[in-house]
Amino acid sequence: MPSVADRTQHFTESVIREMTRLIALHHPDDGINLAQGFPDFPAPAEIKEAAIAAIRDDVNQYSVTWGAPALRAAVADKVARTTGLVVDPDREVTVTCGATEAMIATLLATVNPGDEVVIFQPFYENYWPDTVLAGASPRFVTLHEPDWRIDPDELTAAFGARTRAVVINTPNNPTGKVFSRDELELIGGLCERWNALAITDEIYEHLVYEGQHVSLATLPGMRERTVMISGIGKSYSVTGWRVGYAVAPPPLTDAIRKIHDFLTVGAPAPLQAAAVAALGQPNSYYRAYLSDYRQRRDYLVASLRDAGFGCQPPAGAYYIMADISRFDFADDVALTHYLVRERGLAVVPGTSFYPPPDRSDSQRPGSQRVRFSFPKRMETLRRAAERLADLPGRPAAR
Repeated sequence: MPSVADRTQHFTESVIREMTRLIALHHPDDGINLAQGFPDFPAPAEIKEAAIAAIRDDVNQYSVTWGAPALRAAVADKVARTTGLVVDPDREVTVTCGATEAMIATLLATVNPGDEVVIFQPFYENYWPDTVLAGASPRFVTLHEPDWRIDPDELTAAFGARTRAVVINTPNNPTGKVFSRDELELIGGLCERWNALAITDEIYEHLVYEGQHVSLATLPGMRERTVMISGIGKSYSVTGWRVGYAVAPPPLTDAIRKIHDFLTVGAPAPLQAAAVAALGQPNSYYRAYLSDYRQRRDYLVASLRDAGFGCQPPAGAYYIMADISRFDFADDVALTHYLVRERGLAVVPGTSFYPPPDRSDSQRPGSQRVRFSFPKRMETLRRAAERLADLPGRPAAR
């Protein structure tokens, strides 16, 4: 057999998507998926109608590689409304196949082998493999429980002469952390000191329950050294459409566009047309969107606590990292596989959001945590709460 590339030996397949496959395998008819972050309710009707209209109007062929002009203009308008930044849609916006492609395209376009990329852990599981694929080395900085705080000394020590970039995901997956302005100013200062790039994944920008979302690019000195990434999947309940974008200064955009061109050529043309309608939603849409998710968050937090999990309400995004140490399970993997097989409920083991250890250690970071995702109908969350009742080793009711 021919050998495979060495780079594939450094990471596994997505554990999140693995849990989705397992719930479909073990419970194809009645499984509940709180692992992968996608809604089980319909997308807004006007956005779907815009996609249908585009297909009927034969918007079915390649668009401009880096994005349809109308969509790039809509992205620029949205960034101006939400951040105050003036963005040139022709020279600073690249439309991609989801925010996921925007991230890998950005790293491939800006990072060289031998460089280092600072990543906060726990991290969304794509960031570390993306860094490896770009030939760089990750430098992990821990977000400390229970409030997922940054240790300024640890962060400062992670930067150095080899630092090329730092990845910031705020609001954060999996913790729900919303980075404060002070934290972002610290990060920005380190980027300026070491001439590093900031890559900001802001896909959950409209889901902030506590605090305020701040785009790092708006801070002094950061506009010219920040790539801002987002997309329409999370905010408009169309995760399968795969339409994302990167906003960056022209020299960075030129490089990102080259990589994007040879990765995917372009995002789906009719869905780009529909994305224009999505980005044009009025403020009332975002208020209702946030209110609905706050209700889901509060219900699931209360249900998890009643079931014996330890957790705090996330400040943003739609995930809860829950403590499992009160239960009679060896670790996070044991609990998640029990839930998916015996209870028909998929969640994600906490260790999948950390790098693997150098040796086997059941107490590695995340081994007493699991992640619940709540972009679901209230009916689905109620069914999930029922399946969490009376888990083995459940502590006595408080």
